[in-house]
Amino acid sequence: MTTGIIAHHSEAVGHDGFAQLLRAEWTKFRTVRGWVIALGAAALVIVLLSFVSASGNRFSFCPTGPSSCTSRHPAVPTGPGGEPVTDSFMFVHQPLVGNGAVTVRVASLSGAHTSGSPVGGGPNGTLHVTSQPVLAPWAKAGIIVERDMSQGAAYAAVMVTGAHGVRMQYDYTHDAPGLPGAVVVSSPRWLRLTRIGDIITGYDSTDGSHWTDIGTARLRGLPSTAQIGLFVASPAYFPPGSNSGYPSMATASFDEISVRGDLPANSWTGEAIGANAFYPVLPTAASWHRLSRNAFTVSGSGDIAPRVGGSIFSDTGASILVGGIPGLIVLIVVATLFVTSEYRRGLIRITFTASPRRGRVLAAKAIVVGSAAFAAGLVGTAVAEVVAHHVLITNGIYLLPVSGPTEARVIVGTALLLAVAAVLALALGTAFRRSAAAVVTGIVLLVLPFILVYTLPAGASNWLMRLTPTAAFAVQGTQPNSPLVANAYTVTNGYYPLEPWAGLAVLCGYAAIALGAATWLLRRRDV
Repeated sequence: MTTGIIAHHSEAVGHDGFAQLLRAEWTKFRTVRGWVIALGAAALVIVLLSFVSASGNRFSFCPTGPSSCTSRHPAVPTGPGGEPVTDSFMFVHQPLVGNGAVTVRVASLSGAHTSGSPVGGGPNGTLHVTSQPVLAPWAKAGIIVERDMSQGAAYAAVMVTGAHGVRMQYDYTHDAPGLPGAVVVSSPRWLRLTRIGDIITGYDSTDGSHWTDIGTARLRGLPSTAQIGLFVASPAYFPPGSNSGYPSMATASFDEISVRGDLPANSWTGEAIGANAFYPVLPTAASWHRLSRNAFTVSGSGDIAPRVGGSIFSDTGASILVGGIPGLIVLIVVATLFVTSEYRRGLIRITFTASPRRGRVLAAKAIVVGSAAFAAGLVGTAVAEVVAHHVLITNGIYLLPVSGPTEARVIVGTALLLAVAAVLALALGTAFRRSAAAVVTGIVLLVLPFILVYTLPAGASNWLMRLTPTAAFAVQGTQPNSPLVANAYTVTNGYYPLEPWAGLAVLCGYAAIALGAATWLLRRRDV
């Protein structure tokens, strides 16, 4: 009698298809109150720990010592496109009215960085440092046309660099290469900028006679009177293999200076742009000396480039990550129990009797647990994003701008990460049939690598974040690295070696392999 009923139920499932099987598995899941409560707990953990993490992140800036400390981040300049920028350099300039050109020879470029970082709460605090004669790769010296003297102003410049040859750069994000190689006394570089209306063209030469066009920039809205002149900047220097950057400075020798055009002042003035900006600069690095009528020595620190993250600037990703990992562990446990509890109680025999196609059963369980984890992750991450953003702003932290689509990608992507991780845990539970072994394996695969990246060298940690399921956390990244900025682009600074969706694809690959192996084992083993 019982056999007949089970056989009839099996025929009904096979006839009605996958939808009825899904409904049955969902009924199993929702009727276990502990699992439903655990889903809510996972979402709550994400929110609460994100709040705790954001609350512990506070800003303190002491530009001239303890008496000048402030808890609000100084204003950050924005470029012509609205992006946050670094705009701090030594500028020897004069006004140019209308069209004109400036030509100069850069005879040498040298540099130094500190062996220690500023103390006292900010870049202009007391420096306990010694200088090291090393030129930062993105140290810059050359000629520049600026809209005005404000930080973030539109500009175009042609320059020599520490390790990237001659470049033409404009408006902080645009870059074109010129002559390769370093500048030394025996191998100087001639640079030229011309202005026709709002069109700026850069040239370089090895002998001052034969010129090569590097590129052209259009500075829309460039006023009739613009500032032209010589500039030197030197950004933070990162020793090879180090995640810590140190303030640096550069010194350039300019000669054979020639300016063509209407110069009402007819004299040079030196000014340290952004000297008090919150950026790792050397306060005493800005100086200039006129050696003769057409020769100068100029020293500067800082950079003209996009603003990137790190220890000074932040986004909500780090706070969400702190809450996301414990929430992930909760979901690993729930997804594992969803299948191992049936093995432990012997109910799996009834399930496979009612639905003999075991692969379909596993697929239905994967859809149910993945959907439940996605819903919990979506709610938890969305609320955590709002909470962390508000708390960080209240604590005076400067948040790097993030577009609406990027914020949506972080929220939805984190929910997908949790969903796929739950499916992976389900497959492990199916393979091991024991909760403890499956949960431990899931944590080792999904959580341990992320802990290890904080103890390993940058190169090793980046490879770990490429090859393990933890690569999926790249979906939480919000700030792309910039080839124009020297920085420690490591996970500890909020950067990931893979693109967001590529990182998530790595986790999907692991989950697919685990599901395939679990299906194979289900079909070959007795229940």
